[in-house]
Amino acid sequence: MKTLRDLFEHEIQDLYSAEKQLKETFPQLIDEASDAKLTDLLTKYSDQNKTQLEEVRQIAATLNTNPGNSKCEAMEGLIKECKGLLKHDMTANVKDAGLIARVQRMMHYEISAYGTSVRYAKELKEDTIAEKLQNILDQKYNVDEKLGEMAKKRINEEAIA
Repeated sequence: MKTLRDLFEHEIQDLYSAEKQLKETFPQLIDEASDAKLTDLLTKYSDQNKTQLEEVRQIAATLNTNPGNSKCEAMEGLIKECKGLLKHDMTANVKDAGLIARVQRMMHYEISAYGTSVRYAKELKEDTIAEKLQNILDQKYNVDEKLGEMAKKRINEEAIA
């Protein structure tokens, strides 16, 4: 990589890989949740993820870069950590609290990655791409906020008992 454009294209490939890995993981996470509202939120996010994956694929096509040329090792590690947690013997409330925490870790990684990509797109004068990436970033922030509120207002309290 010799230019910011090269790095930007690599970032888009990384985002595509992260979204693809999440798409494959969400069915298991949804099955593990016991709280109905958490299940609903994860299901909505899973549906949103599919749209985001397609958006990133289209962005890669616009940039003439193959989105499948990279593997997001960070997301792979976060998913592995989440699955490892779910193997423990836990009460349903504790599992839901842990699930929220792990999904938020994945979300925070994505927020960082999308934020960086938005900045690169703007600096490269790729305004349409920057707008699409910003839209996805805003969706990530929204889900993270909902997960945080759910944990704070109810799930964590139930896990204390």
